[in-house]
Amino acid sequence: QVQLVESGGGLVQDGTSLTLSCAASGRTFSMYTMGWFRQAPGKEREFVATISWDGSNTYYADSVKGRFTATRDNAKNTVYLQMNSLKPEDTAVYFCAAKRGRAFFRTTTSTAYDYWGQGTKVTVSS
Repeated sequence: QVQLVESGGGLVQDGTSLTLSCAASGRTFSMYTMGWFRQAPGKEREFVATISWDGSNTYYADSVKGRFTATRDNAKNTVYLQMNSLKPEDTAVYFCAAKRGRAFFRTTTSTAYDYWGQGTKVTVSS
């Protein structure tokens, strides 16, 4: 089992950058594919990005492609989401999630992920 704790959210202005972190417990972090999702007020949770166990493969939602970058540091049991050129429509609670297995399938469905963090709120003001 793995526990996930997100951090780094906050209130930022349109066009600025923010980096989210997700720290995982346990010694098997490298056995997990990681994902980032977000949920805006009144909307369903949506896929943002996923990254393979070694960071060599990533996949992004069209809405963030070219602006967001997912990376991971397995030595620190941490996955990151660098968010650039933020827009008001990026406002949401951001969640990280872990999926067992190293095979990378560009998994975008939330139900495929086994563990979730509590989320960190990002607000982008115009």
